Amino acid sequence: MIIFNKSISLSLLAGTLMFGLAPAYVAAAEAQFVLNNCASCHVLTQTEKDTLQSYMSRKGPDLYYAGNKYREAWMVKWLQNPQRIRPGGMFFGNHTEVTDEGDVIKEGSLPDPVHVKLSKEDAQDSAAYLMTLTAKSDLLAEENYTPKKISKRMGAMNFSKFKGCSSCHRDRPDYGGVSGPELYTAAERLQENFMTSYIRNPQVWESKSLMPNRHLPDKEVSKLVDYLKLLEEK
Repeated sequence: MIIFNKSISLSLLAGTLMFGLAPAYVAAAEAQFVLNNCASCHVLTQTEKDTLQSYMSRKGPDLYYAGNKYREAWMVKWLQNPQRIRPGGMFFGNHTEVTDEGDVIKEGSLPDPVHVKLSKEDAQDSAAYLMTLTAKSDLLAEENYTPKKISKRMGAMNFSKFKGCSSCHRDRPDYGGVSGPELYTAAERLQENFMTSYIRNPQVWESKSLMPNRHLPDKEVSKLVDYLKLLEEK
């Protein structure tokens, strides 16, 4: 199989259009761009066995199931203007220290910039290819999330007090833990059924995930996702 580089000449591209090969070229170009630019920091193909060491030393999140995890529109937007999602980095232990007030980020320890900025075209092409990476689709087939209304006050209390999520996550920019990804933009970037599935059992997605499986019933899982969706609306 021939993989074309994105710098292919316009005349050759015109030839592919003439003979109906444009979709294959586009898909190949998108894949090649991601492989050339993303594989050094992200896992793009599922490995047979994860180790705790490999999990702790990751430079970026696994992307081999990106199409089942992220929203394409969010990826296009984020890749053009990356913002930090994990206050404590990919593995918080490398960038935080314990204090009486809780975990605090070590000044100057986090990588800067957060991620290379892509052009709009490259961001669109990369997101389009990443949406084709749909490992673990069977896990989503088991989900049947139905949104329900929830008050912000009760949702926040459930998130922080009853479920204890704020010990690791933030539901607003200035409040919560730093060891996990912030969640006040979670509903914008993550698919609903992925959120319910991951909350239900984090280890089926990331075998070495440090997030505990709380064995929550469906109703309680849905309450958390309802709250995350409310934060997006607000």
